[in-house]
Amino acid sequence: MPILHAIILGLVQGFSEFLPISSSGHLALVPWLFGWNDFADVTNGASIEKAFDTALHLGTLVAVLFYLRTDLVGYVREGIRIVVSPQRANRQMGKRAWLFVASAIPAGIAGAIGQQWITDKLGTPVLIAVSLVVFGLVLLWADRQQGTRDVSTFTRKDALLIGLAQVLALNPGTSRSGITITAARKFGFSRDAAARVSFLMSVPVIGGAVLFSLVKLVRDGIPDGLIAPMIAGIIAAGVSGWVAMWGMIRILRTRNFNMFVMYRVAVGFGVLSIAASSWR
Repeated sequence: MPILHAIILGLVQGFSEFLPISSSGHLALVPWLFGWNDFADVTNGASIEKAFDTALHLGTLVAVLFYLRTDLVGYVREGIRIVVSPQRANRQMGKRAWLFVASAIPAGIAGAIGQQWITDKLGTPVLIAVSLVVFGLVLLWADRQQGTRDVSTFTRKDALLIGLAQVLALNPGTSRSGITITAARKFGFSRDAAARVSFLMSVPVIGGAVLFSLVKLVRDGIPDGLIAPMIAGIIAAGVSGWVAMWGMIRILRTRNFNMFVMYRVAVGFGVLSIAASSWR
């Protein structure tokens, strides 16, 4: 795999993981648009592609851990305290920490059960394009709601309903951050808080997926020739992921999600046009 391809895909993963535009969709569309077949003509290509995908997600995991490091230290500390020493814990923060963990359960179960079906049936350019447009318009609708709630008001109901909404992100093109932000806005969170809820919910989801994939990668071994592209992809995904989170929070303090919706609709219709032509 060329280092340049790894860097580009790392940048795509980092920016699109935390912006509401779908990382899985973009990671499928970019090679399709440019005609890259880095894993198609090699032995165990599917396994190698999954190993590289794991590396990119490791980069974005590092990015979100670094960006939210202050919040996460508090959540981990109080989450442990509420279990081992309840009298010393900040009970509200400790409960909220476990709610963020619990919010990952629906997507985790759905992903484990339907992984093969998702791989076989979803992720085509046309389905990704349609999903970009449809769920972009859903985000536009939800963003019109008035919301003043902050992260401290996150409840069991939020963990359940936003967690269930997160299952839809298993479909490439939906966007994990997009659907969780959409649900959070619908349930009254401010734009800034909705983005932070999405970031916090990403930690157990991405962390669990990366841990599962790393165990398999360690067991099977890193494919020959992939170490350098993996390192390049991790760095690119980590840096761009941090920039994406930093930038979006600042944008949302004064603006709405319209620019992301317009981007999704434009890319969606662009892909549909290309798919209908003889170019790809």
